[in-house]
Amino acid sequence: MDTVDTLKKLIATPSFSREESDAADILQAVFETEGVAHERAQNNVWAIHEVDQALPYILLCSHHDTVKPNSAYTRNPHEAAIEDGKLFGLGSNDAGGALVSLLKTFLTLRNEALPYNLIFAGVAEEEISGPNGVTSILSRLPKIQIGIIGEPTEGKAAIAEKGLVVIDGKATGPPGHAAHHQGDHAILKAGRDIVKISEYQFSEVSPMLGPCKATVSQINAGKQHNQVPADCDFVIDVRVNELYANEDVVAQLQQLCESKLTARSLRLQSSRLGEDHSFYPFLASKGIDMYGSPTLSDQALMPFPTVKIGPGKSERSHSADEFIFIKEIEEGTALYLDLLRNYQP
Repeated sequence: MDTVDTLKKLIATPSFSREESDAADILQAVFETEGVAHERAQNNVWAIHEVDQALPYILLCSHHDTVKPNSAYTRNPHEAAIEDGKLFGLGSNDAGGALVSLLKTFLTLRNEALPYNLIFAGVAEEEISGPNGVTSILSRLPKIQIGIIGEPTEGKAAIAEKGLVVIDGKATGPPGHAAHHQGDHAILKAGRDIVKISEYQFSEVSPMLGPCKATVSQINAGKQHNQVPADCDFVIDVRVNELYANEDVVAQLQQLCESKLTARSLRLQSSRLGEDHSFYPFLASKGIDMYGSPTLSDQALMPFPTVKIGPGKSERSHSADEFIFIKEIEEGTALYLDLLRNYQP
């Protein structure tokens, strides 16, 4: 398999979240051409190279869905053009480079003697943390010893990642005509809560991920100028470090607030590769920089140890005229092969 040619095909194939069927077909075609047995569930495609069921399983996972192109694009987002060593196109950096590098790594290593079993998964709906993405196939996979998540990290290892919980706040109070006194109405209550949230500091600060961060990002109330509304709704975006469960964060904020707080979902938990896991000292021995990532990925959905690492640069993700350097893809594949050829679970 040629990594660049495969990525060019993926770029030329629109693969927005929930619309990834054609991109999944491309991954299947690679496996069919290579003669590799594989499975598909909706738009998730995976293959298992099993050496011995008694050995640990390592998961190589990246996504083939993309966001929609923004209005600042000056190029055709689905035209895979190479200029000055750069491969342009939507999804090239996030996370096409990592995806094809992991796929090439899997296809290469299946022909080598390994002290572990290897799984490759190209998954859907990562950009929306959707239910038909990686979570929909985890129960069909063996127990995973370590997951290597392909994302643009410049070859550094994100061993921790902040979780996310989105909370809907609702303040209620007496409605009425603006010319009259309503007392402590909904907008005033919401305003007090928003100030409390903005000033609140969670006590547990992670040395890797820093503090939790709660931000009120939306507010909505009222239909006309002369009517005080009965409700005032607002939204809180909370980025959670690994020292808290999402449930704990919601409970702490609720204690602060008069408004009723309701979490939309608690499933996007923070993650951290423990120092007692064999992959941690292995990364250190290879001299790879380890850090905590502020951005969310499929790490948040995996109930086993993971590390996020791959070619490309995070800041290019979701940008206009997205690109990845051809050299980065080559270096990414070499990095994955070096890690997996030397790791002893």
